[in-house]
Amino acid sequence: MRDWEDLKKELLKDPEFKKAYDDLEVEYSIITQVIQKRLDKKMSQKQLAEKVGTKQSAIARLEGGNTNPSVAFLEKVSKALGGKLQISI
Repeated sequence: MRDWEDLKKELLKDPEFKKAYDDLEVEYSIITQVIQKRLDKKMSQKQLAEKVGTKQSAIARLEGGNTNPSVAFLEKVSKALGGKLQISI
C-alpha cells in the first residue's frame, strides 16, 4: 500500500489535479493552522466555538472546509486562539 506522499506525488503529475490542488492551498493552510492551534491549546471545537460566540457546527464546517468564512469570522477565531489574523497580497 502506498503512503499519502507517494500518492500525492503521482496525482500532482496530472496538470488538472495540480491546478485544483494549488487553488486550494490557501484554504488548506488556514484549516491546518486553525486545527493545529486549537489542538495545541487542548481545546475542543465546542470550547473554541464558545470563545468565538458561535456554535460547534460552525467550527466543524470551518475545519472541514465546508464553508467560505468571512474575514471577520476568521479574525474572531484567530483571537480566540490567541493569534492574529494576517492577510497579504
